[in-house]
Amino acid sequence: FGIPVPSVTQAFQTMAAQEHQDYIQSRVNPVLESMVMEVLMERPENPVPFMVRWLAQRAQHKGSEGKMVQVGEADHLRTEIEDLKAEIATLSEKLKQAAVSEAELATPQISKQEAKADSDEESEGGLDDEEDFRPPASYYARGQRSSVSAEAYGAFNVKQAFTPPVYPKSEEQEARIRAVLQRSFLFNSLNSENIAIIVGAFVEKTTQAGERLIEEGEDGDVMFLVESGAFDCVKVLDGEEKVVKTCVQGDVFGELALLYNCPRAASVESKGKSVLWQLDRETFSHIVRDASAKRREDFQEFLRTVPLFQSLDAYDLMELADCLQVQKVEAGTRVINQGEEGDKFYLVEEGELVVLKSTDGKPEQEVMTYGRGGYFGELALIKDTVRAASVLTRTDSTVVSVDRKSFKNILGKLEETMKKRAGSYK
Repeated sequence: FGIPVPSVTQAFQTMAAQEHQDYIQSRVNPVLESMVMEVLMERPENPVPFMVRWLAQRAQHKGSEGKMVQVGEADHLRTEIEDLKAEIATLSEKLKQAAVSEAELATPQISKQEAKADSDEESEGGLDDEEDFRPPASYYARGQRSSVSAEAYGAFNVKQAFTPPVYPKSEEQEARIRAVLQRSFLFNSLNSENIAIIVGAFVEKTTQAGERLIEEGEDGDVMFLVESGAFDCVKVLDGEEKVVKTCVQGDVFGELALLYNCPRAASVESKGKSVLWQLDRETFSHIVRDASAKRREDFQEFLRTVPLFQSLDAYDLMELADCLQVQKVEAGTRVINQGEEGDKFYLVEEGELVVLKSTDGKPEQEVMTYGRGGYFGELALIKDTVRAASVLTRTDSTVVSVDRKSFKNILGKLEETMKKRAGSYK
């Protein structure tokens, strides 16, 4: 019909990309924005299970036209959760494809003058750092962004080559940072290599009383770790600013904007002279966020191999994975001691451990061994009593633990199974 095939293809791609963008703005953003607002208001320790529950409840209420969820619908909710996960995964893949199409369509529009300018810049020593992360043309064309949640699905969010920044520090400064990181849940799951990268990327910052580091509603590109001092988190409620939380040594703030690509949930102001460490978005995204996601996947895969957890559904496994704390233990170390108070449940990820028990004041006797997938420490939590035996590492080992509260909340349904197994302890 006289219409060049490339033009037809390009027009179709443009139309498809626009349809995807319209769908994001009209259907996806409202849901994500409502969900993120709930997360920011509740600030759950484990946000992922909270968001899954929120999505399931939203779907259930919508499907029943506002009726309350009835008793006995747990199985139905779990099915809906799995369906929602599948829909989210499918939508994410489609949005990624749309982003690629947008990037491809934007490429031919670069003028010869722009190309020459880029070539000239390269010949003078390389492109400016910001050019490496320049959004596609469609990002500028749509004007001021209507939602940061949409940004998460665009071509701008595709991973780029990353070289972490390194800021010189004294050994004493590095030791101080590591000490603070060990007390932070956000960082204590990182391996030694990633910890070294994070330590190198932190920049020291001092503040005076009344200095405001974060403004509510603004976009965020850094997060902070408090070494000393205190900071008030201030939020506008009923037309006036109110202190909703105070951050002290070892606390982290500003991370939500980096985790969820959302505006700042509150303002943060220094209460006095303080010292903190500042981490940029790029390092956080590549090291902390990615490591947390990888850690969750690895733990879920490990938990599926443990016979005790075969009756747990995917949601329970995800909750459990988010609660696990890693502990590397050298050979010959006692993990728990007979007669002591216990507040943790342990799983063996790697290594070999032995159970030692003393009866009637006699010397300890080896009564059993544990390998990968073995678990111990549950009796003290189930019966609210002291440890019934000691557990010693025979080889260098890795164990993961669950605190008492999480044990009761997540593993309560397995209590009878554990009690039956406890009958084999002598």
